[in-house]
Parts: sequence; structure tokens; C-alpha cells
Amino acid sequence: MSNVYFNGFVLTLGLIMAIGAQNAHVLRQGLRGEHVLLTVSVSALCDMLLITLGIAGLGSLFVANPDLMAVARYGGAAFLIWYGTRALLAAIRGGRVVDVSEHRRMSRGQALLAAAGFSLLNPHAYLDTVVLLGSIGSQQADDLRPLFAAGAITASIVWFVVLGYGARLLVPLFSRPMAWRVLDALVALMLWGIAASLLLA
Repeated sequence: MSNVYFNGFVLTLGLIMAIGAQNAHVLRQGLRGEHVLLTVSVSALCDMLLITLGIAGLGSLFVANPDLMAVARYGGAAFLIWYGTRALLAAIRGGRVVDVSEHRRMSRGQALLAAAGFSLLNPHAYLDTVVLLGSIGSQQADDLRPLFAAGAITASIVWFVVLGYGARLLVPLFSRPMAWRVLDALVALMLWGIAASLLLA
């Protein structure tokens, strides 16, 4: 039984460690020291919801309904293009030196919506959690599915906590405004690249 939990943990960790839109957002918030707990919590809770729904059978619904996947794909692409544009504008304007005493750029409401958007408006998140993890988890015996889900959810929580709070170790690197310009430019390119892959799929 412990193997089922471990398999869920390792599989999920392998999937979410890849740099994607959600991870880039959590990392950026961690570097800024801006609503880190809120961002980490919302990201983990959204993953928990998607993993649970996937194992409960929502993944098969997405696979069987191309129109639903199309809505998720185009809506997610629009969100990523919009946020990528914001990142590019930040890169052009120039980054700020990290200073935890400076005024926050996002309100709590904005931070909550951003974290939820990167978690729920990102079709890649659905493919990883709902479709892939859901299909594997749903193949487990009925009494073992909760263990697989628990392992997957634990991995998600551990990863976002490490990413969000571990980002502070990189603060010395981002004490230079040019580092923020580079990060914002890379985030913009990555988000646009993901959006393009969704639109051209």
C-alpha cells in the first residue's frame, strides 16, 4: 500500500517540477516576497482539486469531449498571452531591486486571482493533473485510490512550498535590476511559447 502512495508522490513531483507558467509565477512571487503564503496555498489547493477530480473520473470526460478541451485550450492561451505581455512590459520598464519593505504591487485579491488563473486557466495543468494523473489513479483498486491521491497531493504541496519559500535563496542574485529584466523577459517568452503550442496543437 505504501508503494501506491510513493508512486503517486514521485509521478506528481516529476510532472510539476518542469518549468511551466504556474511554477514561474510561484517563483516570481517568492523572489518578490509578495503574498507567498497565499500564492503557495492557492496553487496547492487548486492542484489538490484537479488531482481529486481527475482520479474521480473527470479526466475521461475531458478526453471524450473535444469541445471542452478546445474551450480550455483557447481560454488558457488567451490568459497566458495577456500575462506574458505584462511580463514583457515589466522587462522593458526595468526590474526593481528586491526590497521586502517596498509596497506590494499586487493586492491580496489580485494575488489570489493570479494564482488561481495560473492553476485553473492553464490547460497544461489539466493535462498533467486531471488527464494523466487521473487516468493512472483511476486504474488503482478502489481502496488504493485515496492513497495514490494522497501521495500526489503531498508532492504538490511540498513542491510549491519549496519553490515559493526557497526562492528567497536567490534574492542576492536578484539584487540587480537587470536580473529582473532578464527574468521577466524569459517568463514572457515562456508564456507566449506555451500559448503558441496550445493554439497550434
